[in-house]
Amino acid sequence: MPEPPPRSPHDARGLTPPGGTAARVLLLSCCAPCSGDIMATMSAAGIAYTVFFYNPNIHPASEYRRRKDENKRYAERLGVPFVDADYDTDAWFARTKGLEDEPERGRRCTVCFDMRLGRAARHAHDHGFPVLTSSLALSRWKNRTQVNACAHRAVAPYDGLVYWDHDWRKGGGVDRALDIARREEFYRQDYCGCLYSLSSASRRRRA
Repeated sequence: MPEPPPRSPHDARGLTPPGGTAARVLLLSCCAPCSGDIMATMSAAGIAYTVFFYNPNIHPASEYRRRKDENKRYAERLGVPFVDADYDTDAWFARTKGLEDEPERGRRCTVCFDMRLGRAARHAHDHGFPVLTSSLALSRWKNRTQVNACAHRAVAPYDGLVYWDHDWRKGGGVDRALDIARREEFYRQDYCGCLYSLSSASRRRRA
């Protein structure tokens, strides 16, 4: 018999997106380890959602493919639609030019979030999703306030589209995500994704 789909250990009862449980949600996912519990929790709550993978920041291309394939594999395990958006990395480098030396959580991250959430918001609007959410703020290394500000800015131009800024860390979300990553044997990267965070991670490894 095939292995049953994974379930979040979190009690998802009462989890309701803006507009009610019938509202379709587009989840901008950065990677399987960060989105794993979010996906399992929404599935357990009976929320209809689609995973949107748009991460032109990830470097190199082999790393991008590895993260995308892992996220797609997990979506298939859960029976969740998966949208593979363009890997327009040249556009990302153009947008972040001059911000190479910015620290983590600095202006470069804001530009990166604006780009990715903006693309996700446009897809949500064009394909009839009234709700957008993301896994970008799940990591302890990210600034949730910064991510949410970018997300609300991204949905502002579109009537009828809202950003669901649920705190996915709340109630042990990070620990549950780690448990799912171990159980599913996800590939777990040690840097955020971009060339500049890779350089920082390389320096840490050598230290």
